[in-house]
Amino acid sequence: MAAARRPIPIVVGVGDIKNRSMKIEDAIEPMQLMLQAILKAMQDTNLSASATKELQSKIDSVGVVNTWTWVYPDLPRLISEKLDVKPKYQVLSHHGGDSPAKLFDQAVRRISLGESKVAIVTGGEALASLGACAAAGKLPPPGWTKSDESGKGVSVSDISRFGENPGTLHSVGFPIHVYPLYENAFRAHRRQSIKENNHESAELYADFAKVAEKNPLAWNFGEPAATKEIIGTVSKKNRMICFPYPLLMNAFNNVNLAGACILTSTDYARELGIPEDRWIYPLGGAGTSDSRNFWERPNFHSSAAISKSLDEGLKSSGLTKEQIDIFDFYSCFPIVPKLACQHLGMPMTKQSKPITLLGGLTSFGGAGNNYSMHALIEMVRELRKGKVRNGLVLANGGMVTYQYVVCLSNQPRNSPYPDINPLPNVLDDQRVPTVDEKAEREAVIETYTVEFNRDGSPERGYIVGRLKNGHRFLANEGDENTLKQLVSAVKEQVGRSGFVRKGEDGRNVFIFNEIKKL
Repeated sequence: MAAARRPIPIVVGVGDIKNRSMKIEDAIEPMQLMLQAILKAMQDTNLSASATKELQSKIDSVGVVNTWTWVYPDLPRLISEKLDVKPKYQVLSHHGGDSPAKLFDQAVRRISLGESKVAIVTGGEALASLGACAAAGKLPPPGWTKSDESGKGVSVSDISRFGENPGTLHSVGFPIHVYPLYENAFRAHRRQSIKENNHESAELYADFAKVAEKNPLAWNFGEPAATKEIIGTVSKKNRMICFPYPLLMNAFNNVNLAGACILTSTDYARELGIPEDRWIYPLGGAGTSDSRNFWERPNFHSSAAISKSLDEGLKSSGLTKEQIDIFDFYSCFPIVPKLACQHLGMPMTKQSKPITLLGGLTSFGGAGNNYSMHALIEMVRELRKGKVRNGLVLANGGMVTYQYVVCLSNQPRNSPYPDINPLPNVLDDQRVPTVDEKAEREAVIETYTVEFNRDGSPERGYIVGRLKNGHRFLANEGDENTLKQLVSAVKEQVGRSGFVRKGEDGRNVFIFNEIKKL
């Protein structure tokens, strides 16, 4: 007796919402923005009102990307109640930009295995409205769902939330710190000059800005795209945040954006009468992560999680990199698309194939954890046009930590959707240097960055260094002279020697020109 045919999962509807108003009376909470996006995705199926109602009644999986904006008591349950459904799968993601792709892949897999009939994946942010309400002294925002006082939100200023560790001891560990650590190491590894590296990043993001300029959903749609010269030049409007990234190379998070995808099987889509020109086929997905502690990574000029997720995402989809027509690489900072391009053998700028469909988290808008949901939505729209066949989305989260890749097509797979994510949750088989919490001897800079004040003056240096025995340590600058040298736009600091010692407050401090014999 022949085995039963497995369901073929498809995307049948996508929707996205932008609330551009900054008025207090127009402040719409994230949950409501998500519901609006789901409604738009329902309309995108091109079904009649009665068939749409039938589709909605069959929702048995609701996956929600965790929102930065607001702490809800149970967001998947609240959304399900608003939709008047009782799904057996209700999932709230962890905090990470990989979440949209991961939830998407999991929802597709459940449909393929016959465990789910109709799945929703959604996410949204209202950080712009929250900021406007806070500035006006209107917190909580009028009419928003009561927040869960027992939960914790995402803080971008309190590093103590990471607990006691070498990072918090040295006040380093936020995205604005860690991604520059990678960029500086990547530059030195490639033997680029600081000037060449700046020009490369500025050109990359200028190309991204041109894409966002044409996207109505982009937060700054209607404004001219920032040029390479504007992005690469430090100025009052483009101050240095953490070297080598000025403001326009950092994600811009104060947006009000939401998105949603609806997934089902080809059989149920035919039963409902969803036109086949709405169908897009997920082909496969894969994801993993490097160590959550950035100081416990093999190096800072590559990401095994990015490389393995790309390789296995393609393999699980039955594709080669040459068969991908369009990409969307997550781009909170230039280093992420650069690492992806490096691994795939693509140039860092002026690629022959698109590497962003949205325009990046600076120009399109950094929708909290949910940026790649919008990339998936835009990918579906591009594939529906029929001009290209296959697309790949790389979603990144944490501090170059969590990665997830999904591939989509306007043509189905020749075999059932993969049963599992082929990668482990964490790559724990990598050779990592021993980390000395306290260090005192000659040392070499492995990578570094410097955080700047709003007035443009350097505030603090962050050094990842190596001792002669190969052990690694974290440190801050030990004096003004060292800080001044670290901000040089001409001389490479990676590889320079100095001396590390324990400071009075327990931190390690690194100093140039203080070589002592032990």
